[in-house]
Amino acid sequence: MITGAGRGVGKRLAMGFAQAGAHVGLLARSQAELDLAKLEIEQAGGSAITLRADVADLDQVVAAADRMRAVFGGVDVLVAAAAIQGPIGPLLATKPRAWGETISINLVGVANCCRVVLPGMIDRRWGKIILVVGGGSGRSRPNFTAYAASKTAVVRLGECLADEVRDYNVQVNAFSPGGAYTHMTDEILHAGEERAGRREIEDAEQVQITGGIPAEKQIQLALFLASERSNHISGKFLHVNDDWRRFERENMKAELYTLRRVQRI
Repeated sequence: MITGAGRGVGKRLAMGFAQAGAHVGLLARSQAELDLAKLEIEQAGGSAITLRADVADLDQVVAAADRMRAVFGGVDVLVAAAAIQGPIGPLLATKPRAWGETISINLVGVANCCRVVLPGMIDRRWGKIILVVGGGSGRSRPNFTAYAASKTAVVRLGECLADEVRDYNVQVNAFSPGGAYTHMTDEILHAGEERAGRREIEDAEQVQITGGIPAEKQIQLALFLASERSNHISGKFLHVNDDWRRFERENMKAELYTLRRVQRI
């Protein structure tokens, strides 16, 4: 089950998982975007169903997971990619309601998804949870406080969950896909330098020109974290540009690749 699968990184990953042979549940709020993603997957020979839901609404997420069980037999892998960028600008210039909505979708929404898939994973003693995080989770990101705070919290949520379910052969990891050209890129550019800041505008312009991190690179890391090859890795925070392949056959030390982003001894 992939949340935020109607567009952006979520859709990229959904296409990649389907191409790899997975039965994919596409979850998002927009039925039109879901229908298009499903059509593209099926035209490429993949298998997918649409699950229209708002991750911030627990009842809707429960219904989506129930449909996954009815159609595919359950959820073996959760990719939590649904998120909004939220208000752009200094904290005092943002509206509290918009700030709170960002936390509700980006953090509470992830917790909701974990709540509904974990019981089945624990019963089967197998499962993978991949939490998609982004800019601000590994460094300060002024003018994007709601997004940065929510994504940082998701990393720590993943670390805590990983310890809670470690004895049930369920792995939980955070995955930073790097800069990719999505609707969020356009939102930054539209906000302008005064609200977003010069560094954000320069980064967004570069992503707009280059397209950012190639989809294949993001998909490869996500597929690794969803496979048995990563059964020894849990509670980690991996960036797509990290040298993650070297951990395929060796254990990470406890202090490596956590929220503090310690990468080397």
